[in-house]
Amino acid sequence: MAARIELLYEDNHLLAVNKPAGVLSQGDQTGDPSILDAAKDYIKTEYKKPGNVYCGLIHRLDRPASGVLLLAKSSKGLERMNEMMRQRKIKKTYWAITENFHGKEDNKLVDWLLKNEEQKKVHVFKRDKKGAQRSELRYQLLGRIGKNYLLEIDLITGRFHQARAQLASAKMPIKGDVKYGYGKKSNRRKIYLHCKSIEFEHPVKKENLKIVAGLPKDPVWQDFKGFQS
Repeated sequence: MAARIELLYEDNHLLAVNKPAGVLSQGDQTGDPSILDAAKDYIKTEYKKPGNVYCGLIHRLDRPASGVLLLAKSSKGLERMNEMMRQRKIKKTYWAITENFHGKEDNKLVDWLLKNEEQKKVHVFKRDKKGAQRSELRYQLLGRIGKNYLLEIDLITGRFHQARAQLASAKMPIKGDVKYGYGKKSNRRKIYLHCKSIEFEHPVKKENLKIVAGLPKDPVWQDFKGFQS
């Protein structure tokens, strides 16, 4: 059974959805439903297309994260968006909730991340290391409610598990992220990391777009519903 999708934007070339936490972006060995399969089903049903339909994934969100996920409905759209991703012309803004906060309220983290394929995670180093990728992000503290802090994150580089690993290394693991040091029992398919918005120039129309995803209905997220960056 395919996952359900919440549409945020659609035209002839692009499709944007609000991915729920716990749902795969793309199918894997588990055989669990994915957003990519759901998007294909939507296109096939909505436009009554026979056979296979074209839909490509422009980027991924980790399974336990939520937020804006971009897909391409045309090969032209996918090719041009992939090139924009390589040139870092797509700005992704994340919100994260942590139960710890250290340092400046507006800060930049620079680390080197080394991916371990067997563990499906990255290890963080403060200096350059063979095989590791230089990784930068900027975060801003937006506010606090009770024991929860809300951070806005700008990924300057887009590395595997970057926000999760770098915040954990800074002693601010994302709430629920047991893989990266959150020490309490938690639903392993949900962490408090949300891709709040994506901004870019449309690859065909050449107009500026900002696509925003509403926060999950989870009560912890809803506490921060009125916050603005």
